Amino acid sequence: MSTPVVPFRSSATYASAMTLGDQPPAPAEFLRAAESMRTAEARPEIELEDLPAPQRLAPFSAAIGASVYRDDDELAVGRLILLYDPDGQRGWDGPFRLVAYVRADMEPEITSDPLLGPVAWSWLTEALEAHHADYSAAGGTVTRAVSEGFGNKAEDPVTTELELRASWSPAEEDLSGHVAAWCDLMCLAAGIPPLPPDVATLPRRRDDPESDRTT
Repeated sequence: MSTPVVPFRSSATYASAMTLGDQPPAPAEFLRAAESMRTAEARPEIELEDLPAPQRLAPFSAAIGASVYRDDDELAVGRLILLYDPDGQRGWDGPFRLVAYVRADMEPEITSDPLLGPVAWSWLTEALEAHHADYSAAGGTVTRAVSEGFGNKAEDPVTTELELRASWSPAEEDLSGHVAAWCDLMCLAAGIPPLPPDVATLPRRRDDPESDRTT
């Protein structure tokens, strides 16, 4: 049994994210691509939400966000932005561009590993390949951050984080595989291993806290 494709419910936030003031109506191919972002093979640990999209990076855009939970502890957060410019832009390969961000808490000994950068990047590329999400012109950065408290925050524990920022050009309008790969990337960053392909899952929506995480 394969993991089912789960449709996302519409929300006012998502609709407003695609409304760009005085811009002309969005092209049909952008609307199809944006809607496909709301259909993905999501993990039970993932909670998804609609986000307002940035409006100055491209003529049309849409965005979603996600958090990874284990026992109600938030382990990682991320956002995925779809940009669409019919004329393309420098560095793009076509009219579409996906921009991803992932941040996860990590143990200090992991963030000090010199191989963390290339390993974290491979999490993204291998997840895209696993979900048959064809792409080109990929690029990004992996950052390790250490936060220390001072003054009245001197008693706060030292925290270490991984941040991955990436962008790539999807080869097709159907972006559900790209969303699934991004969700897998967040889970890997949070230390959660890949989910077996025969386990059916249902994502928890942030606006629907009573929904189940598994089926």
